[in-house]
Amino acid sequence: MTDTTDRERAQKKALPQGQPPERRRTLPWADALFAGLAQGAAWLTLALLAGILLSLLLGAMPAIREFGLGFLISKDWDPVQEKFGGLVMIYGTLMTSFIALLIAVPVSFGIAIFLTELSPSWLRSPLGIAVELLAAVPSIVYGMWGLLVFGPILSTFVQQPLQKLFDGVPYLGALFTGPPVGIGILSAGIILAIMIIPFIASVMRDVFEVTPPMLKESAYGLGATTWEVVWKVVLPFTKTGVVGGVMLGLGRALGETMAVTFVIGNMNQLNSPSIFEAANSITSALANEFAEAGEGLHQASLIYLGLVLFFITFVVLSFSKVLLSRLKKSEGARA
Repeated sequence: MTDTTDRERAQKKALPQGQPPERRRTLPWADALFAGLAQGAAWLTLALLAGILLSLLLGAMPAIREFGLGFLISKDWDPVQEKFGGLVMIYGTLMTSFIALLIAVPVSFGIAIFLTELSPSWLRSPLGIAVELLAAVPSIVYGMWGLLVFGPILSTFVQQPLQKLFDGVPYLGALFTGPPVGIGILSAGIILAIMIIPFIASVMRDVFEVTPPMLKESAYGLGATTWEVVWKVVLPFTKTGVVGGVMLGLGRALGETMAVTFVIGNMNQLNSPSIFEAANSITSALANEFAEAGEGLHQASLIYLGLVLFFITFVVLSFSKVLLSRLKKSEGARA
């Protein structure tokens, strides 16, 4: 007993200070099992992604063989004559997402700056929770509200005054033509903006809060204004997170279905550049027609639209990854 105690004391003295004694692993199979499960989860994700892509390719193959890449630039969509083209839906998807980002990014930036830099402490938490609760509202509720409440307001107080103001003006007048019913590309874009603001604002607020207080206090101590601190300290420190939040909102806008279906008008036409014209999107076309589409070119064309949406989302996410990696490299170069 005494020999064992003396040996343990000698081992502790021999160990460098601050390092724990070496312990023998009693369950090596547990580590192997954990590593296998973690690796399996990663491979399962890749397998699901590959399975989705393969199923879309197989389902869309009849349409791909029939129309080829011309499907992407054709405006025809006639199930009776089996003539299909996805240009109208692709344009509606991209245009509504662009309008949503154009509105949501500045508003989200303002919300995040107010919550982190300007808001009194008693208001910061309730307002932050209220913004996050907007993300919990079902999309169909946004769609119904947009159709029944927001659409008439947009028609009465925005569309009709703009049509009177720009009546007869070349080019600009064409942007505001259309029946004053309050549904169309602009209405869908605004509803999407309201839906993605909570996501972008929450991410921006979180990344703004990780800025070291010492940096901001130093800037304030040198006489910088709040805007200068935000522009020259907070944004350079958190720009990768800001870009990630914007791309998260864009992905949400591209994939939204029910809200857009209610307010975009669901018309397969591209006769005017007006932002008030009824149009269609890929997701709303799939929601409206897939259940009634018969086997053949109609169903294959709808799956082809799904494949195009998959590709658009993949391109957006890839672009965001490249942009973020370049931002990180530029930060390292300046350092």
